Amino acid sequence: MKPLIIAAALAVALVAAPVMAQDAWRAHSPEVQAVDAAVRAPLEAYLRGHATGLADEFRPAFHPDSQLWGMRNGTLIRMTSEEYIGRASGAPAADEAQRRRWIESIDVTGDTAVAKIVLDYPAVRFTDYMALSRIDGRWVIINKMFQAEPKAPPA
Repeated sequence: MKPLIIAAALAVALVAAPVMAQDAWRAHSPEVQAVDAAVRAPLEAYLRGHATGLADEFRPAFHPDSQLWGMRNGTLIRMTSEEYIGRASGAPAADEAQRRRWIESIDVTGDTAVAKIVLDYPAVRFTDYMALSRIDGRWVIINKMFQAEPKAPPA
């Protein structure tokens, strides 16, 4: 039985190796790295906006016609990006030191991308799904969908 299992594993490895090698090459190619950096630019501006509370950090992240949709406490929330940016406080949150944010994943196809961002705050954890497009050579968020999950208060 062991030789059969080893042979099967070897066959899978041989078939998968070219695909894995191609993915590894793509991840290190200058073209892919340039696109990745360009897609990350608006996402990082969005994260800076949260960290600083400054509307001017958020603004370059979004297309002017972008929409934000999400669920918070079972209620659908919908607004334009300008309404969202208008909520910026102008200063970091009082609990900024306890807040964590990161880009979880990015998937790019041509001039379209989807990204997942996590904002982990003391009282709530947001998961944002960003749809991005490359418009006139510049990547921007065209749609944001989010889920807010309140955290239980410490006992």
